[in-house]
Amino acid sequence: MMAALARVVYVVEPDTSVREGLRRLMQSHGLEARPCDCLKEFLRQAPQAAGACALLDLSSRELAEPALRGEVRALSTLLPLIALSVRDDAATRHLARELGARAFFRKPVDSAALLDSIDWIMQNEWKPDTPQTRH
Repeated sequence: MMAALARVVYVVEPDTSVREGLRRLMQSHGLEARPCDCLKEFLRQAPQAAGACALLDLSSRELAEPALRGEVRALSTLLPLIALSVRDDAATRHLARELGARAFFRKPVDSAALLDSIDWIMQNEWKPDTPQTRH
């Protein structure tokens, strides 16, 4: 019998209380949460976990750096991203699309909808044997 793949969610959120709340939510849903307080920490970890995805807060000032945006965009072809933001305007949605996010949620996030999105992404979009590309 084949072992089940780890279901890992990287939580990239600068606000400690929000990060902790999302970590607890992921764990209550049977997901392994890996919290990161900044984008650079997340990118250093170079997520290699099979079946992983990432929740990414778009308010990070690090996203103003074109090189880091490029790293996130490249990573999003292999690791599905879900964008989170307190702002829901055209510029924020454009940034989410530019980064290759599979979904966008405005904070405060509806927990059930977020968990459904994560489940859908992990079951339908992530394929361990084929590279993910977006056009």
